[in-house]
Amino acid sequence: MKGLLSRRIFLQRSVAAGLGVVAIPSVLPAFPGSVKAKMRLGLVTYQWGSDWDLPTLISNCEKAGLLGVELRTQHAHGVESNLNAIKRAEVKKRFADSPVTCIGYGSNFEYHSNDPAKLRENIEQTKAYIKLCKDIGATGIKVKPNALLDGVPKEKTIAQIAASLNEVGNYAKDYGQLVRVEVHGNKTSELPAMKAIFDQVTEPNVKICWNCNPQDLLPPGLEGNFNLVKKWLGDTVHLRDLGTDQYPYQQLFKLFTNMGYKGWLLLEESTTPPDKVAAMKEQLKLFTKMVSNAKK
Repeated sequence: MKGLLSRRIFLQRSVAAGLGVVAIPSVLPAFPGSVKAKMRLGLVTYQWGSDWDLPTLISNCEKAGLLGVELRTQHAHGVESNLNAIKRAEVKKRFADSPVTCIGYGSNFEYHSNDPAKLRENIEQTKAYIKLCKDIGATGIKVKPNALLDGVPKEKTIAQIAASLNEVGNYAKDYGQLVRVEVHGNKTSELPAMKAIFDQVTEPNVKICWNCNPQDLLPPGLEGNFNLVKKWLGDTVHLRDLGTDQYPYQQLFKLFTNMGYKGWLLLEESTTPPDKVAAMKEQLKLFTKMVSNAKK
C-alpha cells in the first residue's frame, strides 16, 4: 500500500505542476479540516462523464487535471451497491493506482416523502451506499432533502428531513463517511429552508453541499444566503460553467477564500461540447484564475 500511495503522490504532484494548479493532497480526509489543503476542481459524472466506463473516466480526469470525482448513480462507470467484494476492491485499486481521488457517490436518495414506506426505503438504500463508499475508498455520499410538500406543514417535513439525516449520519459515522446534503429540490433549494433543516441536524458528519442555484441570489443576496449556512458547509461544492455570467462565481470564490475553505469544487455540467476533456481543461484554467483573483 505504501508503494501505491507513493506513486499516487508522485502522479498528483506531476499533474498539478504541469497544469499550474494549486497543491493537491494525496488523500482526501474523512472529515473536512483534518489536513491543510486548498480548493480543488473535480468532476461530477452528471453529463460530462456519464457515458464513460470507469477506466475511461479516471483517464480523462487525469488528462484534464480534474483530480477528484463524484460518481453519480446509474452512469456508465457501473459503481453501484450490487458490486460484490471483489469488484469493490477493484474499483478502490483503480483509484489508488491513479492520481484521481474518488470523492464519493452522488445518489438521488431523498427524505421528504410523506409515504413512510418510501421514506424508509430511501434511508435504508442510503445506508447500503454508505457501505459501498467505504468499500471503494470514497469519503461520503451525496443526498437530497428534496422538497417541501404542498398540503403538509413545512415544519413537519423539515423535522422529518433532519431526523432522517441524523439517522443516516449516525450510521455513516461508523464507516468514516460524510453525508453531503445537496442544496436541491422544490423550496428546499432556498437557503433559509436548508438552515431550518440544519438547525435540527445533530450529527457532525452531515454537511451541506453548496449547489450554485439561482435561489442563492434571492434576498438577502449571495453573501447573506451564504452566511446563513456557512458553518455547515462540507468538503464539496457543485458548480456549473465557470465562463457564464448567470451566476457570480468570482464573488462565491471570494466568500470561500475568506472562510479558508478547504474542499472540492465539482463541475456538474450539462452542456455537450464535442471534446469534453478539452472543455474540462478550459474550466480548470478559469477555476485557477478565479482562485488567484479571490486571493487579491
